[in-house]
Amino acid sequence: MNVVTVLLGGLLGTFLGGRLPEKMRQTVVYGLALVTAVVGIQMALGTQNVLLIMGSVLVGGVLGEWWQLEAGLEAAGRWLEERFGGSKGDPRSITRAFVTASLVFCVGPLTILGSIQDGLTGDYSLLAIKSMLDGFAALAFSATMGPGVVLAVLTIGVLQGGLSLAAMGLGESLGAVTRETPWVIEMTAAGGVLMLGISLMLLDLRKIRVANLLPATLLAPLAQIILGKLVP
Repeated sequence: MNVVTVLLGGLLGTFLGGRLPEKMRQTVVYGLALVTAVVGIQMALGTQNVLLIMGSVLVGGVLGEWWQLEAGLEAAGRWLEERFGGSKGDPRSITRAFVTASLVFCVGPLTILGSIQDGLTGDYSLLAIKSMLDGFAALAFSATMGPGVVLAVLTIGVLQGGLSLAAMGLGESLGAVTRETPWVIEMTAAGGVLMLGISLMLLDLRKIRVANLLPATLLAPLAQIILGKLVP
């Protein structure tokens, strides 16, 4: 469902994008960047332990640089770009659009919660909400950044599909998972920090290797679970 909505929104946005003036496309991107920043701040401020988030981001950044996650995503984007066209320096290049859209669509609480809920109970209501939101976002992003946004469906399919399958395998060991679950709160806060990084890139203020910070979204909930067992 999520793949289909992003595909439809992305194709429609790509069709409309070439008909929009450059200044209009730039203004739309900056508007999306500002909204992304607001969402990231809201997510990050939900943390109950800012030191935990700081530690997770720092350690996650070290691991991400070691594993070269950003380079891997960019390599995938370049491979797709070679086959579908576009130029690396172009603001509408496939590599930039693919990497940015993949991060925006896959960093957030609905990605994790929705996939886990779907895998555990078969309830896809959260993923349905995320699908509609992503569809409209894909329309806006592809209208300004180009067709590379559509290729983010590969990331969505692999990540969310993998999470759902993992949740099915783990079964009841995860227990009841809601937005108020402590480890979900901290995972969401870590994701908010990454969203802020994405907004800075969209505003052309700073090139941040946000993908290399992705391990933080796993380290934060893991640290919260460990702390919860050590300090009841």
